[in-house]
Amino acid sequence: MQLCWKLALMMMVLVCVTAQQSNYRRPTRVGVSCCKEVSKGRIPAAIKLVGYKHQNALSPCVDAIIFYTEKEKFCSDPDALWIKNRLKGLKEIVD
Repeated sequence: MQLCWKLALMMMVLVCVTAQQSNYRRPTRVGVSCCKEVSKGRIPAAIKLVGYKHQNALSPCVDAIIFYTEKEKFCSDPDALWIKNRLKGLKEIVD
């Protein structure tokens, strides 16, 4: 009889420990990958853009429009006069 109680108690402890581990979340690593400076220079029309994202200023990042191509990105000044025309027809990329 005592063996059954010990076995039942061990099973309950095992279930509780297993349940606790499934609720545990490890912290995720967040890398800072953002525009720290921008250019007012126009992106040539020959460069095919696939999307854009507006980045808010939150140190060390600056306020920027990030234009994406298939292989690279360009950090542009959101106040540059040519920005509005280049945004037309582009899809905003949401993280």
